Amino acid sequence: MSIPYALASGGWLSLILLFVTAMSTFYTGLLIRKCMDIDPNIRSYPDIGERAFGSKGRMLVVIVMCFELYLVATGFLILEGDNLHNLFPKMELQIADFVIGGGQFFVIIVSLIILPTVWLDNLSLLSYISASGVLASVIILCSITWTGAFEGVGFHQKGTLINWSGIPTALSLYAFCYCSHPVFPTLYTSMKNKKHQFSNVLLVCFLLCTVSYASMAVLGYMMFGADVQSQITLDLPVTKLSSKVAIYTALVNPVSKYALMVTPIVGVVENWFPSYHKSKAFNLLIRTALVASTVVVALAVPFFGSLMSLVGASLSVTASVLLPCLCYLKISGVYRRLGCEVVLISGIITLGVLVAVFGTYTSVLEIVRQW
Repeated sequence: MSIPYALASGGWLSLILLFVTAMSTFYTGLLIRKCMDIDPNIRSYPDIGERAFGSKGRMLVVIVMCFELYLVATGFLILEGDNLHNLFPKMELQIADFVIGGGQFFVIIVSLIILPTVWLDNLSLLSYISASGVLASVIILCSITWTGAFEGVGFHQKGTLINWSGIPTALSLYAFCYCSHPVFPTLYTSMKNKKHQFSNVLLVCFLLCTVSYASMAVLGYMMFGADVQSQITLDLPVTKLSSKVAIYTALVNPVSKYALMVTPIVGVVENWFPSYHKSKAFNLLIRTALVASTVVVALAVPFFGSLMSLVGASLSVTASVLLPCLCYLKISGVYRRLGCEVVLISGIITLGVLVAVFGTYTSVLEIVRQW
């Protein structure tokens, strides 16, 4: 959704950075597998942090995971609000003399629709629904291609070769595209033939995702140029059938995935209060408060592109680049001897630190400026 905006921010040559990010995060995915091969007792991502740096390492991993999931869930609400407002621009809610309109109205409505899904204890049904995200991505890509080719939009924008000031934003959003590393340990432990299947699955997934991202970036940039918005669906002509297909498909995914995103956070919070862990009323209160807090953040910071850029720079880079490298160096002990592997990992860490520092700084500035 935001990858054309990322390309527009950095220019055509920034597309190279997408492939660099893909290769770097693919390699750090393999480092996670190596960590688990060293210690068979490792079963989850927090386990890797604990094995490398003790209880502090585990706490750091949990904090990064929870904050990332929390802000992604918040981004879902912003995405829903923006796209629904684009479809129904005149909708508003009036309470006495107070009027709630625009995307804020739809953020509240969507949160009320999502809330019952968060109350569920058995999320197996939602997990199957969320798996439809792969199909949804294909539908969105095909719909946008159809809109550009046959609905009068065309692919006529030339764009710029490079925009240096936008490189941090582009890199941050590219990093956000590859933020699934906390799931890799669970995937790895579920496989029968771990040695060969994991690497092959990882390679296929990264190839398909990167081709999808690059295609969306190029198509969106050629269609709308530097004026492309943070969500490409906001640029589509809403009167066209193909545009409506893309927009409505984009709206379905966040509703089905929101509960899955916040479930790990709910688990962490509930573990803070073990004496109330089995209280149904307490659990409902915690989940309702969590949803309400994401609504407040979404209303306070309704800037989808900037928020996702901030997540990519500060959290996705940490979880998908820095932590796998640092944990592997510590667990394997390979840092004690200089070699090609240490040099490569050091280069990836350097890149990750640069993205984290400059990307976070740029994202915060953008959010403050838009306020």
